Amino acid sequence: MEKALAGVRVLDMTHVQSGPSATQVLAWLGAEVVKLESPTGDITRKQLRDLPDVDSLYFTMLNCNKRSITLNMKSDRGKELFTELVKSSDVLVENFGPGAVDRMGFTWDRLQDINPRLVYASIKGFGEGPYTHFKAYEVVAQAMGGSMSTTGFEEGPPTATGAQIGDSGTGIHTVAGILAALLQREHTGRGQRVSVAMQHAVLNLCRVKLRDQQRLTHGPLAEYPNSEFGDEVPRSGNASGGGQPGWAVRCAPGGPNDHVYVIVQPPGWKPIAALIGRPELADDPEWATPEARLPKLDKMFQMIEEWSINHGKWDVLATLNAHNIPCGPILSTKELIEDSSLVDNNMIVTVDHPERGAFTTVGCPIKLSDSPVKVESSPLLGQDNEHVFRERLGIDAEELAELQSEGVI
Repeated sequence: MEKALAGVRVLDMTHVQSGPSATQVLAWLGAEVVKLESPTGDITRKQLRDLPDVDSLYFTMLNCNKRSITLNMKSDRGKELFTELVKSSDVLVENFGPGAVDRMGFTWDRLQDINPRLVYASIKGFGEGPYTHFKAYEVVAQAMGGSMSTTGFEEGPPTATGAQIGDSGTGIHTVAGILAALLQREHTGRGQRVSVAMQHAVLNLCRVKLRDQQRLTHGPLAEYPNSEFGDEVPRSGNASGGGQPGWAVRCAPGGPNDHVYVIVQPPGWKPIAALIGRPELADDPEWATPEARLPKLDKMFQMIEEWSINHGKWDVLATLNAHNIPCGPILSTKELIEDSSLVDNNMIVTVDHPERGAFTTVGCPIKLSDSPVKVESSPLLGQDNEHVFRERLGIDAEELAELQSEGVI
C-alpha cells in the first residue's frame, strides 16, 4: 500500500532532537528522508551511549526510517553535490544556528534559484529580535516560552516538564508547516520558507496560561488552589486550572508513582462522596455544587486521598471508571514501556538495529487508515552513500571512491 508521502524527497540537515523529530515523522508517513551528515556524523550518535562504539539510543530513537549520507559541506565538491541534491529534493530541513546555511553559501534566494519548488524549513531557538542569536536548548525554550514559570508547586522553584515540548514539540509544529507548504505548492507551483522557533512552539502549547493571565485582571482564578494571587499566573501544582478541578491523589502502597489523577465533574460528586464514605456531602449545601467546592478544593482532594491511599492505583482506576469519573493513573516510564495496550497500538515497538540488536522505541502517534507505519531502524553513518550518490546523482564507482578518499563524503 502506498504511503501518504510517497514520492516526497526530504533532504534532512538536522541534528540533535528538534529537527530529527520532525523529519522522522515525515519518514514515518512515507517520505524518502535522506539525512545529510558531516563525515563525523550527528553528535547524538555518540551522546549518552549505553553500549560502546554503537549509535546511542538518543540517535536511534529520533532517526528511524531514514537514509544516511555523509558530505563535507566545507569542500567545493561537497557544495556541488549538495546543489545537485537540492535540485532533486522537495523539502530541505535544518536546525543549525541562525545564518549557518547562509554562510555555507546557500541563502534562501540561491536555494530558490536552484529549485523554485523547494520547501525550506528552518528550526531556530527564537524569532527575529533581541533573542535571535541566543543559544536554545529544550529547557531554555521551556523557560522562555511560559512553561517553567507555570509548572511546579506554589512555594517551589520553576520546574521543567519531562515532555520535550521545546524540541519534539517544535518538531511537530514544523511538520505541520511543511505539509501546509507542500499542499500550497500544489496550487502555486512554488516552494516557500517554513520557520518555527522553539520559544514560539512552547508558547503556543502554553496558551491556556496566557488565557489565565488575562483573566487575572478581573480577579483571582477560582479554579486554582492558590490562596493568594499577584499580577501573574502562579504555579499551581497538579491543579488542572480548567473548568473541571483535578488533582493527583496518593494510592497504596505510597511509592513515587502510586497516584491517580482525578477530575471532579458535577455528575461525579455524588458517587465520589459515596466512595469516600461521606454520602451526605452529595446534598450538603456546603459541598453539593461546584461553586461551593471551589473555595476548598484542597480539602476536597484531601478527603478523596484519605480513601485512595488505602487502595492500589489500578483498583482506584477501576472503581472510579465504573462510576464514569474521569481519572488516570500516573504511569512510570517502566510501566509505559511494558504496557501491552501501547504495544498493541504500535506505540511501543521493538526494532532490530544492525549493530546494537533489538531496541525499544516510540511508534508513530499519527494513525492513517490507508497508510500504516512500520518503524524501521535508524541508518548507520553514511550507509546510503552509494545508493544516493550513484543512483540519484549518477556518480560512478570510481568517482565515489575518490570522493571518499578525499574526505568529501
